[in-house]
Amino acid sequence: MIIGVLKEIFPETRVSILPEHIAVLKKWNVAVWIESNAGLAAFATDENYLAAGATIHSSNEVIEGCNILLSINAPEKFTQDSLLEKIILGVYQPLFNSMLMKDWAERGITVFSMDMLPRTTRAQSMDILSSQANIAGYKAVLAAANLYPKYFPMFMTAAGSVPPAKVLILGAGVAGLQAIATAKRLGAVVEVFDTRPSVKEEVMSLGAKFVEVSGAADASKSGGYAVEQTEDFMQRQQDKIAEHVAKSDVIITTAQIPGKKAPVLITTSMVEAMKNGSVIIDMAAATGGNTELTVSGKTVIHQGVSIVGNSYLSATMPSDASKLYGKNILNFLRLIIHDDGKLNLNFEDDLVKGTCVVHKGVITNERVSCLIEMK
Repeated sequence: MIIGVLKEIFPETRVSILPEHIAVLKKWNVAVWIESNAGLAAFATDENYLAAGATIHSSNEVIEGCNILLSINAPEKFTQDSLLEKIILGVYQPLFNSMLMKDWAERGITVFSMDMLPRTTRAQSMDILSSQANIAGYKAVLAAANLYPKYFPMFMTAAGSVPPAKVLILGAGVAGLQAIATAKRLGAVVEVFDTRPSVKEEVMSLGAKFVEVSGAADASKSGGYAVEQTEDFMQRQQDKIAEHVAKSDVIITTAQIPGKKAPVLITTSMVEAMKNGSVIIDMAAATGGNTELTVSGKTVIHQGVSIVGNSYLSATMPSDASKLYGKNILNFLRLIIHDDGKLNLNFEDDLVKGTCVVHKGVITNERVSCLIEMK
């Protein structure tokens, strides 16, 4: 068994596994081929990989010679037949890239997409969404603090007092909870909105105020994600959010619904009601954004308010992001590789089955298959 690690395309800075992960794979009798300079942006040199027991190869050599290919994002440099009967493992957002999945199925590729991993207790050690969201929530607050033209904490000086920044966080998932903790450490006053009443206790335990809107749809069976809400709830939610947006200095938005466009929670008129110098960090930018003014990958300044569209904040901390991601990947690979290094695709395992999107030319995920039929 040979596992190959491909170099990511700029601006991605992470790498699928670091040199420290190689020793584990070697114990499984698995050889590791690394594309030259694959880990450079994550501060892992070819020399580091060689010292750990991997070998360095060109992109074509890795693609042609390996049984399993690790690539965080969908590769863009394959010939029509170069992946025939190979396994590719990464984060491919198949609910948004269903036609790419169809193309890969036609090539005979087996595809495992880690963002489709069932969110169960057993899967926690493999949950790349949580490990990367934790980093993103932390970095979102730091990015906001850098842009915000005032202090985050309260200061009392001989020249006068400075009030603390008021931070509003929309969404109390993993990213939101880490954003709360980070903003509190910086001394801000934090309010949090989430449609799931079940997260109220966690929010309050971190020292933030929970903003409630009654009548939300039950999200207890959504695997930790938000769910679509009724129009009546959405209107009451918008009114409540507008009230809190107007008095906020910094807003972090994290709300996303799997396979759908991110819900618009902040309208243009809400932004215009904010104070000059206020900052919005929209972490849902890649799926449309939580504000009407969000542009993915860019910072928009509207009437003195900065709206940062960035869904890739984890990549701004590539060393630790790669370390956590790589550990998640190792834990998943343990499910499909025997101790003797041979492949073991056990589709009776709910985690293996749930993560697999394409196998032997067939779209195995029902939701992805339905999306393809609709197009």
